[in-house]
Amino acid sequence: METVAPVAFVVMWSSAFIAGIIGVGAAPPMVVLFARFACAGLVLTLYALAVQAEWPRGRDLVHVAIAGLLMQMVQFGAFYVAMADHVSAAVIALVQGLNPVVIALFAGTVLHEVVSPRQWLGFGIGGLGVGLAVVDQSHFSAIGLVLCVIGLLGLSLGTVYQKRFVPRVDARTSTAVHVLVSAPVAGILMLAGGDTRIHDPLRFAGALGWMVAINAVACFLLLNAMLRRWDATRVGKLFFATPAVTAALAWLVIAQPLRPLTLAGLGVGLIGMILAGARRSAGGPALQSVPDRRLASVVTAAGPAPR
Repeated sequence: METVAPVAFVVMWSSAFIAGIIGVGAAPPMVVLFARFACAGLVLTLYALAVQAEWPRGRDLVHVAIAGLLMQMVQFGAFYVAMADHVSAAVIALVQGLNPVVIALFAGTVLHEVVSPRQWLGFGIGGLGVGLAVVDQSHFSAIGLVLCVIGLLGLSLGTVYQKRFVPRVDARTSTAVHVLVSAPVAGILMLAGGDTRIHDPLRFAGALGWMVAINAVACFLLLNAMLRRWDATRVGKLFFATPAVTAALAWLVIAQPLRPLTLAGLGVGLIGMILAGARRSAGGPALQSVPDRRLASVVTAAGPAPR
């Protein structure tokens, strides 16, 4: 568990970007997204019922649904369309890793948190890393970059919203609600787009099966298992490795090139994420670290695993 679990988690988390690119290569992005949300929603609901997790009700349910639309529909909708526009897996993973940058912009007024100068420096260096990786893309488009920013905003604002209004909701049921409310929206957009053809059924089925079984279920369960054994900061540091592992997997599995500037961007981005994840030792509370914020988008602050 001490060695195998962290490695397995990083690989599984990073593989989500690869599965997404394979999926949007086999079918339109909204078709992939609708299928993912519908299947994952069914599986996660059955799991939550099996373990008798508490479901949010009333106003809490509304807040969880809003957070879910932001973190699931907006984030993955934008990222999947960006993938279809040839934005590389490494760039998307780096952009997603800048989640705390947007959170920091709202932390003072919404969460009453303070960002240290060292963390701001980390955010800036991380942004530079993304810039280097983006410049190195042969199929770069301004639309693709805008979509990545929209996806980042969805994840970050959804995280802040849920942290602010429903911090104690059970992560098992809230995650199920997130995908269940997002599925109909993806379905409407899929039908509105007019193209529902699956161009490569075998690749589509493989990507969908991986997204549901590995990314939505196994990754979720493993994350909770690690959080029960270790503190959130230790587990959260694993996310620092995901952009580099994503780039390596993209090179190995789908032959996305690793050019010098992309590698440099990954390295610079990693330094920025580590700096941004540092806590202040004195002088008052600092913005919660990168790993804790990334974890908050999957397991809420008072989820089933003790923090």
